[in-house]
Amino acid sequence: MVELVKSGGWLMLPIILCSIVAIAIIIERFWTLSAARISPKYTLGQVWTWIKNNELNAAHLRELRLASPLGQILAAGLVNSKYGRAAMTVSIEQAASQVIHDMERYLNTLGIIAAITPLLGLLGTVIGMISVFTEIMIQGTGNANALAGGISQALITTAAGLSVAIPTYMFHRLFMRRVDSLVLGLEQESIKLVDALHSDRRVEVKEIGNQ
Repeated sequence: MVELVKSGGWLMLPIILCSIVAIAIIIERFWTLSAARISPKYTLGQVWTWIKNNELNAAHLRELRLASPLGQILAAGLVNSKYGRAAMTVSIEQAASQVIHDMERYLNTLGIIAAITPLLGLLGTVIGMISVFTEIMIQGTGNANALAGGISQALITTAAGLSVAIPTYMFHRLFMRRVDSLVLGLEQESIKLVDALHSDRRVEVKEIGNQ
């Protein structure tokens, strides 16, 4: 393995660095973008219990805000719920934009790594091929084994770049899809809370004499 890295030349170093950064981001995003951490199942139920029992206070709002990203969004809406449905919705959207920004953190970096590592590999191959043709000009084409070895070494960087880029791109798409799914879940939970506190539906109560 060390010999392959040495054979690929100095451009193997940025490719290896990109692979280390990509692995770190993938591990961190797997941990961060779990549904249990972003949108715990019983958060909305707990909020509704506090509201029904008239127990919603500053301490509970702070606990809710710190518990999860969903709690952060719901707490922002609850703080402004007394100002009406529109104000509550705007507060939820503002808090949600910050949560979405946090969920998408490092994903651009992952996409950049997926894009540049094949180019780094290709650049390494081009530099290697230039060296091979320089040797041909100096020594001629008599030593076929030396030429084959030089070409083989030149292609190592391309193989290394693709080996990093392909899985990195796959994980980038996976995380983008996961973020979309989590955002949809957050939106649904937020709408439930807004509808529960500011329902526009009217309930008719019939008089006994009209039955």
